[in-house]
Amino acid sequence: MAAGFCHLGGFARAQHGSLHARPQLSRKPLDTRPQRKTPWRRTSITFCALKDPRFSPAKPFCVGKGTGSRAYDHLVSPDRTRKYSRIKDITDSGARPLVDILVEDLTEAQALRLEAELISAFGTEDSGGLLTNSVVPAGIGGKRRNNVIVPQGAVERAQLGLGFLKTAILALAKANPAGISNSDSASLLGLRSDYRGRQKNYLSYSVLGLLLREGKVKCRDGGSPRHVAEA
Repeated sequence: MAAGFCHLGGFARAQHGSLHARPQLSRKPLDTRPQRKTPWRRTSITFCALKDPRFSPAKPFCVGKGTGSRAYDHLVSPDRTRKYSRIKDITDSGARPLVDILVEDLTEAQALRLEAELISAFGTEDSGGLLTNSVVPAGIGGKRRNNVIVPQGAVERAQLGLGFLKTAILALAKANPAGISNSDSASLLGLRSDYRGRQKNYLSYSVLGLLLREGKVKCRDGGSPRHVAEA
């Protein structure tokens, strides 16, 4: 097996690599000193890339984050996505996907930003990029207008950002069983918006509308409509 890689769960795993490099595996001396127990410990998040070894250098086809010592397992679990379809193609050819650990010990915010930046940089297959990550809703990636240029990664960046907004507003609604108003989400989450001083807070209002359409919140009408998270 090549230096810098170890066999893990049927896949080759690379330690602390870039998206294309294969660095050597560093070895640290074992620390035998007693460890002090602490009442709270921040969850360690690892960021990985899946690579297709049939290309030289190996080509990334999926990126993602996870927690704990088996952080990368969710990346290689069987499902019906294009990611797993690619994994099956690789294994059927007699090769093994590479799981490349890019960064370890990230915070949630750092991992989310890294995910957004890498997906935007490499693009998804929906918009002609490399990655099988599913961030673009069906029908959006193929839309074109003859007089408008869409830079590579712009669609993915927009959809990831929208996803973050929806997650944040939904979390706020879940934390407040009595419901939240549009003003609550705009003010408390820093989403106040306007267009030339008018049509204020349409940003948060539109995101609430998407959550309503997806069935993730319901609206209680009244003097000030309240949006309640669905169980």
